[in-house]
Amino acid sequence: MNKRVAIIGAGPSGLAQLCAFKAAAKKGIEIPEIVCFEKQSDCGGLWNYTWRTGVDEHGNLCHGSMYRFLWSNGPKEALEFADYSFEEHFGRAIASYPPRPVLLDYLRGRAGKYAVRKLIRFNTCVRDVRYDYGTEKFIVISRDGQNDTEKIEKFDYLVVASGHFSMPNVPYYPGFEKFSGRILHAHDFRDARQFVGQEILILGSSHSAEDIGSQCWKYGCKSVTIAHRTSPIGYEWPQNWMEVPALERVADGLAYFCNGQSKKIDSIILCTGYKHYFGFLPDSLRLKTENRLATSELYKGVVFNPNPAMFYLGMQDQWYTFNMFDAQAWYVRDVILGRILLPNQKTMEDDVEDRQRSEEALDDDFARIRYQGAYICELSEDTDCHALDIDVAYKAFSEWKSHKKKGIMTYRDHAYKSPVTGKLSPVHHTCWTDAMDDSLENYMKDC
Repeated sequence: MNKRVAIIGAGPSGLAQLCAFKAAAKKGIEIPEIVCFEKQSDCGGLWNYTWRTGVDEHGNLCHGSMYRFLWSNGPKEALEFADYSFEEHFGRAIASYPPRPVLLDYLRGRAGKYAVRKLIRFNTCVRDVRYDYGTEKFIVISRDGQNDTEKIEKFDYLVVASGHFSMPNVPYYPGFEKFSGRILHAHDFRDARQFVGQEILILGSSHSAEDIGSQCWKYGCKSVTIAHRTSPIGYEWPQNWMEVPALERVADGLAYFCNGQSKKIDSIILCTGYKHYFGFLPDSLRLKTENRLATSELYKGVVFNPNPAMFYLGMQDQWYTFNMFDAQAWYVRDVILGRILLPNQKTMEDDVEDRQRSEEALDDDFARIRYQGAYICELSEDTDCHALDIDVAYKAFSEWKSHKKKGIMTYRDHAYKSPVTGKLSPVHHTCWTDAMDDSLENYMKDC
């Protein structure tokens, strides 16, 4: 096979694609030449932590939105690899809510099992992609930031695995330009200890608003105020925490809300979401979709309908993550290998519309979780991707939702059953509110 495949990104979805091809090669199946471009110095995508904001050491937009002391805000049992359990990686069962370094170590361990690092060009940013309709080739221009060299190459297939949580959506409110405190997006949030003793205003009602607020509270901010445009998050927060309707303006160190309330504030953190952004792609190749379970323009959620030689991984709103990326990557691999034949254009376009109609009929988060679980099963059934026990994973999600309602600051102190080993995970040795050290070494102590 003389074909070439370019993969953009070596985060969880890009690594899944690499593992999918290596799994086929281990079975004696001939695979194309694979080149994975990663602008960071190591694999892991958003799970990498950097103190940098704005631009990286090579002058590229800083990809990471990860912050210190982040712990998983969902049960690890819902993202476990079906072919690589946490117990296999760590040599023992671990608690259900690991901190960032633990999840990164697990992710890299799985990549090591498949020996994919040699396929990755680190510190290499894809600057531009074009499609030549005459030769049916993708022309990829990349720059090696470490050596400051540029390369132009041709590929038969393109897999975009660069994620969609790195280009912040930054709204404006009257008074921002005169506010003397700090205004930052969650993308640039790095350490909750910067806000000790401060009155924090958070805009947004997403998981990041909930978690960044919890981090600031845990490490000693004076108060947390969350302003929402639609509805409050609605948990039973600590006493120094309140939810208010939408922000109207900021003036003289005070935030004014649409219900007439005002509040003194020291810093503003914008948890206002991200944009699907692909600055290296022309309009003809750029995915245009909202953050939803059924993305626009993607057959089976992965094949780019305007050009079926191109694929996008992990572009959905996500309940499941690592294991969903596996199902997608194995499916894409088999399309590229010719083991799955794509239908005609109309069928692929109808598939998108059908999925979006089904999503719009869902009435709560439980239905959305089941919807995405069924999607994983659907893709996996067409390939030899290792099957995940979705019912067990769903049960972990259900218990997680219940525990959050009972105690937003204590839900991480619970444990769930692994969908891979069938074992109940142990409870962590320290309650989350008291666990100030998020290092791998401390986490594994007496685990």
